[in-house]
Amino acid sequence: MDQLTLGIGTRLQHTQFGPGVIVGVRYADYLISFIHHGVKEIKKDDPHLDEILPENVTVEVETSSEVERSLLGILRLWGGLSEVVPLGEKWKGGMMVLQPGDKSVKAKEVPIDVFFHKIVMARDRLRVLEQQINGHKGLSDEEKVNLQQYITRIYGSFTTFNVLFRNKEQWFVGDKAE
Repeated sequence: MDQLTLGIGTRLQHTQFGPGVIVGVRYADYLISFIHHGVKEIKKDDPHLDEILPENVTVEVETSSEVERSLLGILRLWGGLSEVVPLGEKWKGGMMVLQPGDKSVKAKEVPIDVFFHKIVMARDRLRVLEQQINGHKGLSDEEKVNLQQYITRIYGSFTTFNVLFRNKEQWFVGDKAE
C-alpha cells in the first residue's frame, strides 16, 4: 500500500480493528475511525493496514458511506478543522518582532502562537492540495509527480519554522537532495 497517497476519507481495512476511514493525517500516523473500535492512531506503515478499493467494499463499510459523505461534506464546509499541533514550550507567550530597516516606521509585533497557527494552517492546506492532486482523475501520473515536486519544495521552504514545533515528527520535510 502506498501511504503517500492516502488522505482523509480513504477507506481502510485493519486485520485487528476491521474496516475504518481516515479522519486525520499526521506525519507518520493516520487517525482512523473504525466502525467497531472508535478512533485509533495507526502508523502509516502498519503491515496490517490495507486500502479498501471499490471492488472489495464490504456491506458493513458500504452502510456507513452516507454518514461518511455527510461528515466529509461538513468538514469541507467548515474547513478550519485541523490537527492539534503543539508549539514548543520555550516559545509560549513569546512575541515575534519585525523590525523595519527604515527607523521612521514602527516595528510590527506578532504573538508567536498566532504566527505558529498560521504556519500550521498553511501546512494543512498544502496537505489538502496534495491529496487533491493525487486523487485528481484528469491529471496523468507524470503531471501529478511534477506538481508533487513543487509541494515538496514548498515544504522545504517551510523547514525554517521547524524550530517552533514541540514534536519533531510534525516538522516540515522537504527534498533531502536540496
